[in-house]
Amino acid sequence: MKKWKLLAIILFVAGFVRAQEVAYEEYDLDNGLHVILHQDNSAPVVITSIMYHVGGKDRTEGRTGFAHLFEHLLFDGSKNIPTGGWDEIIYNRGGINNANTSQDRTYYYELFPSNNLELGLWLESERLLHPTISQEALEREIEVVKEERRLSYDNRPYGQLLPVLGETLFEAHPYKDPNIGYMTDLEAATLEDVRAYNAKYYVPNNAVLIVAGDLDIAETKKMIGDYFGPIPRGADITRNFPTESPITQEIRKKTYDPNIQIPAIMVAYRTPGFKERDARILDMISTYLSDGRSSKLYKKLVDEQKQALEVGAFPIDQEDYGMYLIFGLPVGETSLETLTTEIEEEIAALRLGLISEKDYQKLQNKFENDFVNSNSTIEGIAGSLATNYMLYGDTSLINKEIEIYRSITREEIRDVAIKYLKPTQRAVIDYLPGDKMDN
Repeated sequence: MKKWKLLAIILFVAGFVRAQEVAYEEYDLDNGLHVILHQDNSAPVVITSIMYHVGGKDRTEGRTGFAHLFEHLLFDGSKNIPTGGWDEIIYNRGGINNANTSQDRTYYYELFPSNNLELGLWLESERLLHPTISQEALEREIEVVKEERRLSYDNRPYGQLLPVLGETLFEAHPYKDPNIGYMTDLEAATLEDVRAYNAKYYVPNNAVLIVAGDLDIAETKKMIGDYFGPIPRGADITRNFPTESPITQEIRKKTYDPNIQIPAIMVAYRTPGFKERDARILDMISTYLSDGRSSKLYKKLVDEQKQALEVGAFPIDQEDYGMYLIFGLPVGETSLETLTTEIEEEIAALRLGLISEKDYQKLQNKFENDFVNSNSTIEGIAGSLATNYMLYGDTSLINKEIEIYRSITREEIRDVAIKYLKPTQRAVIDYLPGDKMDN
């Protein structure tokens, strides 16, 4: 009887996951714009979004931060939308909108009641075809970005953590520079610089348009053709970023932050880009080490040994190379070197043996749950469709990505730890209070 109950549960769960399968249709316009449509008439909402394959790494020396600057500039207005009118139009129609930029891509979206679908398409076509890029707009948005940098990086406790990580793990690749850019580069940006950047990267053949929600496929295709079809194709974009030599000797570094009182330890590794299977295995390793109070590092250093206020392992997924960070805040007199030793002890255990079957099943359950939740909202579906097409080159991952995680074995977890998480391949960064000049 117990076996039959177990079988029933398994079949129920499998059926539930299958029920989450996302149906979609994709095609290309003549100008190279890739379009993905997902119809879900269960709620009267629709999302229009565009992902551009342009991020912080797409820059020249001395002109960092342009992709993030454009995240702001392209909300400033257009030929047919006055300055400040973008948000007003959206809010007056009951919608919300936002955008975000990474080192690899920029993503814009609007979520509306479904009777505003055409408005959403018009807005994104305006952003692509008629952006306002004037000297006045440029100066205004540069000041906005500079203030954002001050608030989020320069004056925020531990705000320099990611910039320090990038400059430590990379010598040649643009990932060495922060996504938001440097103050001097932002101040040096000219109108000619940003107009050339717009003409190069914000073109239909460097973008994917997602329309998802309560829509009619035939009507939506017609509107997309009307609004986006006339936009001219841009020149093909080629990228030839420098490659990094492997890290073969431990890097030791100290950095200082005047905004903190408690020091931190950063143990970091350069890892493969997120399209590699090994990157997904590293995702599982980070969950094993620090996701939740029962995870290995948290339970050991925070709960049992009382050596850390906080500890976490974070894969920072990027297209060309990833970064893998283990971050800890010591308690009391605990030294940063002690935390480093304790962290390495757990990493060494991964390299030397297999995790338990119980921990392995816990990981599988966690990733299964995350997969289902990622497709539980129309916003999540749109973001997944855009990311899977643009960055992974496989839209169908929205339905089959979980199969990759299910196929990962305990042996692979051990082998990936051996391959990437060795002491000779790491950077150990003491992140200390104060100003360097005072130490």
